[in-house]
Amino acid sequence: MPIETTRFDAAEYLDTPEAQAMLLSDAFETGDAAYIKHAIGIVARARGIKDTAEAAGITREALHRALGEKGNPRLSTILGVTKALGLTLKVEARP
Repeated sequence: MPIETTRFDAAEYLDTPEAQAMLLSDAFETGDAAYIKHAIGIVARARGIKDTAEAAGITREALHRALGEKGNPRLSTILGVTKALGLTLKVEARP
């Protein structure tokens, strides 16, 4: 008898700005570009792709392409999306 599974989408569980910021902070701390892109995509989905894209000044399709598996978002896209999400990026010196 096959095991039945359900699709898991982290965006459904990141329902507060604090939880979303925690995910993004973790992603940026790793320095892993793929993880950062993935985390931004999750938060954008949690907030609504259409609304996030509009606030960032890009189309929904462009946001999907940039944050998709083969995407390589430009820095301007990352900055626009984080601003649209009401987040700021912070740089600190390493200890």
